[in-house]
Amino acid sequence: MSYKEEITVGGRTLSIEVGKVANRADGAAWVTYGETIVLATACSNRDPMDSDFLPLMVDYREKRYAAGKIPGGFFKREARPADSETLISRLIDRPIRPLFPKDYRCDTQVFLNVYSADMDALPDVVAGIAASAALSVSDIPFDGPIAIVRVGMINDEFVLNPSNGQLAETKMELIVAGTDDAIAMVEGGAKEVSERVILDAIEFAHTAIKDIVALQCRIRDKVGKEKREHISVEFPEGLEDAVQKIVDPELSRIIHIAEKSERKTEKRALKVKLFDELAEAFPESEAFIADIYDTLFKKAVRKMMRKDKIRLDGRGYDDIRDITCELGILPRAHGSALFTRGQTQSLGALTLGTKEDEQRIDGLAGDFFRRFMFHYNFPPWSTGEVKRFMGTGRREIGHGNLAHRALEFIIPPWESFPYTIRIVSEILESNGSSSMASVCSGSLALHHAGVPVEKHVAGIAMGLISEEDETVIITDILGDEDRLGDMDFKVAGTKDGITAIQMDIKIKGLKTEIMQEALQKAQNARFRILDIMTEAIAEPNKELSQYAPTIITIHIDVEDIGGVIGPGGKIVREIVEKTGAKIDIMDDGQINISSTDQESGQKAREWIIKLVEKPEPGKIYHGTVRRVADFGAFVEILPGKDGLLHISEIDKGRVDKVTDILNVGDEVDVMLCGVEANGKMDLSRRAVLIAEEARAAGKEPEPYVRNKPQRSSSGRNDRDSRGGGGRGGDRRPPRRD
Repeated sequence: MSYKEEITVGGRTLSIEVGKVANRADGAAWVTYGETIVLATACSNRDPMDSDFLPLMVDYREKRYAAGKIPGGFFKREARPADSETLISRLIDRPIRPLFPKDYRCDTQVFLNVYSADMDALPDVVAGIAASAALSVSDIPFDGPIAIVRVGMINDEFVLNPSNGQLAETKMELIVAGTDDAIAMVEGGAKEVSERVILDAIEFAHTAIKDIVALQCRIRDKVGKEKREHISVEFPEGLEDAVQKIVDPELSRIIHIAEKSERKTEKRALKVKLFDELAEAFPESEAFIADIYDTLFKKAVRKMMRKDKIRLDGRGYDDIRDITCELGILPRAHGSALFTRGQTQSLGALTLGTKEDEQRIDGLAGDFFRRFMFHYNFPPWSTGEVKRFMGTGRREIGHGNLAHRALEFIIPPWESFPYTIRIVSEILESNGSSSMASVCSGSLALHHAGVPVEKHVAGIAMGLISEEDETVIITDILGDEDRLGDMDFKVAGTKDGITAIQMDIKIKGLKTEIMQEALQKAQNARFRILDIMTEAIAEPNKELSQYAPTIITIHIDVEDIGGVIGPGGKIVREIVEKTGAKIDIMDDGQINISSTDQESGQKAREWIIKLVEKPEPGKIYHGTVRRVADFGAFVEILPGKDGLLHISEIDKGRVDKVTDILNVGDEVDVMLCGVEANGKMDLSRRAVLIAEEARAAGKEPEPYVRNKPQRSSSGRNDRDSRGGGGRGGDRRPPRRD
């Protein structure tokens, strides 16, 4: 039996229906928002796995038929998830994961299928609501519900769940998740907005979140299943006391070791000691011993930070690790920078490409091209670990997207800098906040490459220790502080405002007051980092790398585009073949000429300029004889544009026969004397010769007076006898009787 409830959110109807479909799943919800439909299913095994973490998999998938599209590729069916689907899976995973019991170890899967996509109601936030609804009505232990909404800002007004079209106009895009009384996750980008605007947007979002959470609670109370019993793991009697007795004398010493590798070695040695000394009394209890030991270590670190106000590496709460910036360490990359903050190190490598290098993105909203790409690589050796390297994973995609958001705002528009830009962050060493280090190395690489950006962007990660009604916010967190703490709050921006933000927490939620303090501390830290980066390179280099492609931009009249392209693309293909340059012609008349060397680009540029050049009376042209007639020669002065050089204008004296002086293929300097209404052009070589003679005598040439036309044997004026027809002044010979 199905049950359905609905409310209005952001001017559209949001409905949640359970019991309609997928009833074999532990929980399922059919969620409709506008014409977007998402089915969420949740299943969890009954038997726990042998693991030390929650085995939760959130899988979001878009069906192409949802938008009336057929998938591309050979097989014409949905294949591996696109990066956008992976990012949305991560987006939903982060706020729901903390709401499971801490020691829940049953394999759990949440599948989200988009069956209908209305771009006025974007499916990612709908999927987040659907995931929460499915878990809430299931028997799976889940301390929800939560809700997810998107906030935009157009004309300084907040917009709830803006459409895909509105996102092109918005100054800010935030995705906010929360419960009825706290915020659980924030992610988004902005065009340099203030911390106050971010907080106001979060509060605006929370109002809608409360209404959606209340809707789910009504449905859960009406038709939700009774939650299955979850029994926390019980350790063998006496084991906790035995572990603590061995650990206590050593733990204080270990947590005060500032160097990570040494601390890690000592921590591992103490664990081995525990296993050895407790093996006989507590056989087959290694997993329990490790769990108890990790819990004691975490408590000791958190207590040291709260009570003694000492961090793992000895810093104060607001101290930033030492920072160094090195530029140009990769000679063949078009821009490079090494950003080091403590034991976190990012190598930013930038490559410039042409329009052909743009990335094509195929999504439910339609295809589009991306000219700025940011890729993030995190090899296992960056943390001193040995792991099977499986290529790009969810972490790499997520961190790269965050850095992309942070830097995208400062990328100059195509019209002023017609290059495709790719930045790769290679993490060479990691001990906390490698994504924010990637933002810094990327900004430095942009400056070193000579990309005309107006300012630097820097990022910082904030942490949180919260217990016993005491809250400690720490700046520039270490890897262990992230793992042992309650929050990872990343903020990136310029001196003028925030460009990207991402907040993940491991507790149920945060109050706005804590976020306000964290944002203020993040701003102070960001400003200090920006000062260091500005000292390294204040402005972009004036010249691009010698290895970067040369791109020349010219603008022509729209009506001349066809002349450059030619019939069936004949002319533009000829230019490409003979110069080796690549040519991109925009609908507005902008032409981008790219080449591996300056000479090829200039040749193509000059060719195109001649194609679109308007004949200018009085100007001297270097032309080529294309055809000879009794009454004169037809000379091409511009590509595709011929004019008549009458026999009377070939030389200063009388010419009896054109071929005595000119033949097909000869190159000759001529003056354009005039252009008739029908486009026919009159040329004169005589004018050029007279002007050269005057200059040779040290005189300024006088205005040219046309020669009197010669008479043909028929007694008619040869100039009046020329025929019309043909492109650019192609003439027919006079008829002879």
